Amino acid sequence: MKPPPFEYFAPSSLPEALELMNQHGYGAKVLAGGQSLVPTMNFRLANPSVLIDLNRIPDLGYIRSWSDGLSIGAMTRHVQVEKSPKVLDKMPLLHATMPRIAHPQIRNRGTFGGSLAHADPAAELPALLRAVRGQVKAQSVRGERWIDADDFFVDFFTTALEPDEILTEVRLPGLALRSGWAMDEVARRHGDFALVGVTTVVRVNASGACDEARMVFFGVGDGPMLAETAAGVLRGEQPTDDAILAAAEAAAQKDVDPPTDVHATAAYRRHLVKVLAKRTLRRAFDRALGKEVHND
Repeated sequence: MKPPPFEYFAPSSLPEALELMNQHGYGAKVLAGGQSLVPTMNFRLANPSVLIDLNRIPDLGYIRSWSDGLSIGAMTRHVQVEKSPKVLDKMPLLHATMPRIAHPQIRNRGTFGGSLAHADPAAELPALLRAVRGQVKAQSVRGERWIDADDFFVDFFTTALEPDEILTEVRLPGLALRSGWAMDEVARRHGDFALVGVTTVVRVNASGACDEARMVFFGVGDGPMLAETAAGVLRGEQPTDDAILAAAEAAAQKDVDPPTDVHATAAYRRHLVKVLAKRTLRRAFDRALGKEVHND
């Protein structure tokens, strides 16, 4: 199938793009990498009357490091993030995540901001953004605002962006002292959307007990799902195998409500939540405690 007719604009500056969004509002869609939007338009699942192509705006593609994190322009290609020495140095969690996203052909064109704005509930980057407490910058002719990751993902393929706003930058803070991380997923084939995945970040105190644990699951709900009950089980506890098992069971039974579809049953997804929670919590705590980890 082919998409229905639409008007096409290719602005050469961000102010021009924002003015077009202001004029066309609800009927407009932003074209970044096009790896999600174009197929949904071809299947007529998306039907914008106006397409605003950001690919001629060079200022939106960059990776900048700062004292405690990274800033990534919305039009930065996945492959640029994947290969960036700055990312490897500042955020190894992101470096480990990027090769899990789709296939090389997709990563060559797909954009960092586009993936987040699309808000696919089975995508890796929204979960990472929540796990590290990242922020996104939304801009319009009215000005700009920063949106915390916990407030950005509203529902199935829905974000807090207003109809006239464009996501222009992503801010990822570095992990605190005595923090550890891990991510894992299960897919039918490498590059397929995950049946279940998780990004895990933990922090321990000077005695080795858990100060904070953020497990964010994807593929199990309407967006990246923060496992708050599991975090409560771990808080203040030494990360023993029993404590990790209790947290994994809490995540599987209380923090997620996975769907049944043609790919997997809800029961199987709950099983995967428990397995991946145990696996990533162990790796993350080992990193936080200074132990060697080889699995990511």
